Amino acid sequence: MTTLQPRTLSAALTDRLAALVPGGAHTYAKGEDQYPEGMAPVLVEGRGCRVRDADGLEYVEYAAGLRSVTLGHAEPRVVEAAVRAMHRGTNFVRPTVLEAEVAEEFVNLIDSADMVKFAKNGSDVTTAAVRLARAVTGRDLVAVCEDQPFFSTDDWFIGHTAMPAGIPSAVRDLTVGFRFNDLASVDEMFQRHRDRLAAVVLEPATAVEPHLGFLAGLRDRCTDNGTLLVFDEMITGFRWHEKGAQHLYGIAPDLSTFGKAMGNGFAISALAGRREIMERGGLRHTAERVFLLSTTHGAETHALAAAREVMRIYVEEGICQRLAERGALLTAGLKAAAAGSGVEDRFLVLGHPSNLIYATLDETGARSQAFRTLFLQEIILRGVLAPSFVVGIAHDDAAIDHTVNAVGEALNVYRRALEDGVGKYLGGRPVQPVFRPFA
Repeated sequence: MTTLQPRTLSAALTDRLAALVPGGAHTYAKGEDQYPEGMAPVLVEGRGCRVRDADGLEYVEYAAGLRSVTLGHAEPRVVEAAVRAMHRGTNFVRPTVLEAEVAEEFVNLIDSADMVKFAKNGSDVTTAAVRLARAVTGRDLVAVCEDQPFFSTDDWFIGHTAMPAGIPSAVRDLTVGFRFNDLASVDEMFQRHRDRLAAVVLEPATAVEPHLGFLAGLRDRCTDNGTLLVFDEMITGFRWHEKGAQHLYGIAPDLSTFGKAMGNGFAISALAGRREIMERGGLRHTAERVFLLSTTHGAETHALAAAREVMRIYVEEGICQRLAERGALLTAGLKAAAAGSGVEDRFLVLGHPSNLIYATLDETGARSQAFRTLFLQEIILRGVLAPSFVVGIAHDDAAIDHTVNAVGEALNVYRRALEDGVGKYLGGRPVQPVFRPFA
């Protein structure tokens, strides 16, 4: 396989961005520190599962839009729905008929949703869920799953991470943690904090599936303790099932949040839940009101129209099943490539078929950022852009074949690095975790 040439324009644009934008990107996960030194492409356009950078180089791309694009870049039906809405105006002084229609379709789709509030990003709706839970329960503490990386950019969560700078300790102390698939840690948490927990927030699944009885046990403990159960379905929603992982696992949260694939790249998110809880953010009740969500652009017509088209396509075309099939095909190819290179115990493919990640291990079997960097370096050189292997339905057989071949060649280099030392093959500094206190 031919390797791509140096990225001179992308490198210059990366420097230009770093001078203008803190971190060089508007999302930390897109930062240059997440890619091999001098090899972070700056993109120009995308169609389906393929993207082109400023140097004119093409890549098969995975995890598009941080897992938000599942139908493919510039999917014509979604784009056309958005354009039709834009031609009628995007934002008004009062709600539109479209808001009512999309809200009805959404609550009809999601089992646990009696009401919904739309916004633009996942952080806002998840923070709104926390505020609502605190108001409804009269409690301050929030519990988050320690094994899951991200819930919000807001203080209640960021204060609990390795980058809490700027967040008062009094706020940091209001968030506590528990472990996924560990009901003993949940019981210990409830015993320690008893009547102080307003909400338990977690993704119902990630790369790790919930053990039998874990989510049901969590549901029971929240009910028994008067704590609201909040499912963050930013990733699992519209990947595990169009009705969310909550439907697949048969567990009804009190509140849930959706986004990402819901808009196929358009900015839209949703907070949904039981009427008696959600209505506290409304007008038709006599309790103290909650300032739940109030966003200028939360109900822009083009994003709502895109989301409605996405929901229709998902239901009519069985998109989640197709994502799983694409992922299963890719998994088989990647594992065969690892075995063929003799590194199947050092390069691991993990997770749900529609949400694949990989682990890079060094010669001792420990997770290694240096080997992750080497792997990224080698696949980027071969036209694959894959911080993970999260598929979309646009990943056709040709794209998967190209990926498997590129990975096979990359893992041959990986094997030699295990034997000779990874430093011999790296072109620059290793990639870094997003959450770290110093650069």
